[in-house]
Amino acid sequence: MANFPSASSQAPQKKDNHKIVYGILIGALVLSWAFFFYHNGQKNEAITQKETQITNVASARDSIKAVFEKISTAFDSSSKVNVQLEGSLTGKNNDIKALQTKIGVALAKKNTSDAELRKMMKEYNEKIASYLTDITKLKEENAKLDSSNKQLSTEKEKLTVDKKTLEDNLTTTQGEKKVLEDKVDVATTLHASNINVVAFDVKSNGKEKETTKATHASLFRISCNIDENRIAVNGKKNLYVIVTKPDGKVSGIEGTFTDRDGAEKSYTNKVEIDYEQGKIIPVSFNWKPGEKFVTGNYKIEIYNNGFKIGETAKNLRKGGLF
Repeated sequence: MANFPSASSQAPQKKDNHKIVYGILIGALVLSWAFFFYHNGQKNEAITQKETQITNVASARDSIKAVFEKISTAFDSSSKVNVQLEGSLTGKNNDIKALQTKIGVALAKKNTSDAELRKMMKEYNEKIASYLTDITKLKEENAKLDSSNKQLSTEKEKLTVDKKTLEDNLTTTQGEKKVLEDKVDVATTLHASNINVVAFDVKSNGKEKETTKATHASLFRISCNIDENRIAVNGKKNLYVIVTKPDGKVSGIEGTFTDRDGAEKSYTNKVEIDYEQGKIIPVSFNWKPGEKFVTGNYKIEIYNNGFKIGETAKNLRKGGLF
């Protein structure tokens, strides 16, 4: 005979099934709430991150802008101070100013990315750094040049002083030399002594007869001694003879010479002698006036080296029977 569960045993089983269903529903509800809160938390966190990113971007832009303005101000100031040093750096200066303008425009645009701004700022910083390095080098080179110029200027002043000293010494030396030369020149000038003038009447047969009458005189024989001189060197020496007529005019001009006073003098006759140092040299020569002698005093002067070295006179009387 089969056994069937009784009504009393079925009632507890139904009660347990209800508990299981309730448990599942409660668990599902808890999970759904947990998912809701988790998802909602993730969403809030994403929103917070976005807001932080926006804040960071704005902060980065402001920071970049502040750095850009600071660097630009420093560069502009440096450019003005160093304008005299630019020269070959003009191209770099213009490039930096162009990039400066470009960054300023980019900062004014809201859609310019942070990465793009940072890239431009990197390039800007590099260009300025290179420019300032070149400026520093130019300053150093200029400082060296200034130092060299000062040294050269000092050396030039010293050389100028030395040159002036040398010129003064040279002038002094030349002056002293001139004095010595003049002294030697004077010392080597010859001196004539025993000057004698004789008038001769020369006959047609060549015989000579001394005379004191102008109408009978044919020539003057002028003689003298050139005294001993231990400074004058051996060699040819010129004597310039000037014969002045009673009327004051030079007779029979052959040429001119310059005396020690710088005056040009006409001479009557030039006599060349062979001089020997330390010896007395006798000199004698004839002079004809090229015209008739006249009565009166004839003055005879002898010059050497521009100096008058001797002088005498000869008087011729009127002619007559006796």
